[in-house]
Amino acid sequence: MNLLQKKSITHLLSQKKTLQKTLGAYDLILLGIGAIVGIGILVLTGVAAANDAGPSIIFSFMLAALVCGFIALCYAEIASTLPVSGGVYTYAYVTIGEVVAHLIGWTQLLIYVLSVALVANGWSAYFRSLLEGFHLHIPKMLSAVPQQGGMVNLPAVCIILLMTWVLSKGVQESKKVNNAMVAIKLSIILLFIIVGIFYVRPENWDPFMPFGWKGVLAGTATVFFAFLGFDAVATAAEEVKKPQRDLPIGIIVSLIVCTLLYVIVCLVLTGMVPYHLLNVSDAMAFALHAVGQNFAAGVISVGAIV
Repeated sequence: MNLLQKKSITHLLSQKKTLQKTLGAYDLILLGIGAIVGIGILVLTGVAAANDAGPSIIFSFMLAALVCGFIALCYAEIASTLPVSGGVYTYAYVTIGEVVAHLIGWTQLLIYVLSVALVANGWSAYFRSLLEGFHLHIPKMLSAVPQQGGMVNLPAVCIILLMTWVLSKGVQESKKVNNAMVAIKLSIILLFIIVGIFYVRPENWDPFMPFGWKGVLAGTATVFFAFLGFDAVATAAEEVKKPQRDLPIGIIVSLIVCTLLYVIVCLVLTGMVPYHLLNVSDAMAFALHAVGQNFAAGVISVGAIV
């Protein structure tokens, strides 16, 4: 058995395609934004600002975006050349060989499993917070894992099963759900920016780099997770109508849009509340509560569940 055996590009492109080509550039941009924007901006922003970088967390996001940008360019180039399913596993199989492809494939699977667990756990926290606003409580035994004193995080399990069911319905149906979720995500971020910008106090940005460049780099490592997801565009290559044109657009534009949103949110967030108070899992809602915008904070919490 040749462990470095590679797959032929010609062979892959000539194989019969079983997936329907229904995605355009607009769908790919929304797919990328939907995959990138999530628990990272809702949870990591405040924690990284408080513990690592202070207001200079915007530099951390910029550096993380720069690194992801180089990776995104590689994805865009390969995905447009090889518009088939399989993503990074297939790309490695063609360019490096079977062993490396399997290592990358299993590593990617592990990353997705861990990411899903982290996101589902964060979603569960926001969901419990929402229920508590209506004086409804889920017993800790059913809302926490054994390491946290519970038995099972039931809300997290339920949301994973629900999303699995949605994805199993096919790309046409899941596309509609994703587009709706992206619209809600962008709406709550824009709401935070529009409301919060009127409560920005420039003195909260002083000192701007309390932990120096060391803190900025530490923050970069923390917030890098907030950009994971743009590769989801590449994995949908076989379902794209015009992959050579639309895949690079979807990958790069979604990354640029998310970077701009992240930087603006960080500026507003650290301008509203002193950075050392932001070591909370719901920083955006916390900041709005701090300035008396309780209704907007409630809307943010509801939207975060999406």
